[in-house]
Amino acid sequence: MSIDLTILFVITCCALVTIVPRIIPFLIVRNITLPEPILKWLSYVPICILTALIVENFIIQTNHTFKLDWTVIAVLVPTLLIAIKTKSLSITVISGVVLMAGLRLFF
Repeated sequence: MSIDLTILFVITCCALVTIVPRIIPFLIVRNITLPEPILKWLSYVPICILTALIVENFIIQTNHTFKLDWTVIAVLVPTLLIAIKTKSLSITVISGVVLMAGLRLFF
């Protein structure tokens, strides 16, 4: 299989465009001390991302109405309880995946 030079160039440029914005902030912030309000604000970013991912999965938009996906909510509740009890990201993710797989297997 041969790759055209143009395609290789496009793939390389796409990789750079994807990687550079993810690395440059870490390189800049690594050498400076951020003020306390910014650190506090940044501490909420993972919570916001997790909330957005969860809400996106259990609200279904059809035409001009919204419906709830009850299978996701049924798995969300025990997964949140496991997360609160264990405070372990690995255990929470694994248990959520196993619970969703089990629910989809039987229903």
